[in-house]
Amino acid sequence: MECNDIKCPIHGSLKTHGHHIEGTVVSAKPTKTVIVEHSYTTFLKKYERSLRKHSRIAAHNPPCINAKAGDRVEIVGTRKLSKMKSFVVMKVLEKEGVEAK
Repeated sequence: MECNDIKCPIHGSLKTHGHHIEGTVVSAKPTKTVIVEHSYTTFLKKYERSLRKHSRIAAHNPPCINAKAGDRVEIVGTRKLSKMKSFVVMKVLEKEGVEAK
């Protein structure tokens, strides 16, 4: 499959920098966009306990990668692509239910 997306980090001219985040795609309904949920823990010093948190990040989904809901992906920071998107999907780590190679 040939990718002619300008905003593709592999085939286009988009430069990446900064954060590398792994997460799970929870929604792929918008065109060329996925919502990735990133889970992490933080320590509350006052109570001496760990707290589980998550954040939802909108990322550009190039047609050559085409991540679907349920996939585990790696997203990377980039310049601001739209009002909500400043990340792009670099690769799919695991397909839904199957490990990717």
